[in-house]
Amino acid sequence: MNENQKINRRIMMKAVAAVGLGGFTGVSLADSNIGAMIPGKGWVKASGQKCEGDGTPLQFIPKTAADDKPLDNELSKYPKCPYCGMSRTKWHHSRHLVQYDDGLVDGTCSIHCLSISLSLNIDRGPKAIYAADFGSDAKIKPLIEVDKASYLIGSKLRGTMSKQSRMAFSSSDMAKAEQAKSGGDISDFDGALKEAYLGMASNTMMIRKRRAERREKMMKMNDKG
Repeated sequence: MNENQKINRRIMMKAVAAVGLGGFTGVSLADSNIGAMIPGKGWVKASGQKCEGDGTPLQFIPKTAADDKPLDNELSKYPKCPYCGMSRTKWHHSRHLVQYDDGLVDGTCSIHCLSISLSLNIDRGPKAIYAADFGSDAKIKPLIEVDKASYLIGSKLRGTMSKQSRMAFSSSDMAKAEQAKSGGDISDFDGALKEAYLGMASNTMMIRKRRAERREKMMKMNDKG
């Protein structure tokens, strides 16, 4: 990844901070004592425990050690998305992984959660970014460098953490073949990342609504029990 690409992406990430977040408060919020819903665990209460670096940008830095070979056994080392808790093996077809210039790695379930990582780590340059090759027939889709990928945006394919799907392909021919079946527009990684930021407000409201509905359903089931 060259310096111009790093600079352009940092500008894009800073721009998202200027986007208004109006509308989030219109969605019902969970009780402060309940915490958050973690896929596979249910609703987890906040412990109140403080971590080193809380209240500074350090709290957002990936908690794993520097990794010089991030692609080796990456699903074992980074099994769950740190921003939504989803299994990266289950969502292997949309997963992404970023290695920052200090060697720390964030493995996410999607480009939606990758965009969150890039925003929170805004002063740390991405050394390399990878995406799953949706066009691969492998049982677990392999990771490819995003700068060599073609993205199919807004097709009939199901999105991950997003209303709009953004799937990566190792070749433009494969992306065009899927486009013929599922529609959508073809772009590069920077175009897909921009769409991820532009859709952040509506996607976050959608996710909050869905999780609030799940919480309400779980509470009703507990009341019946």
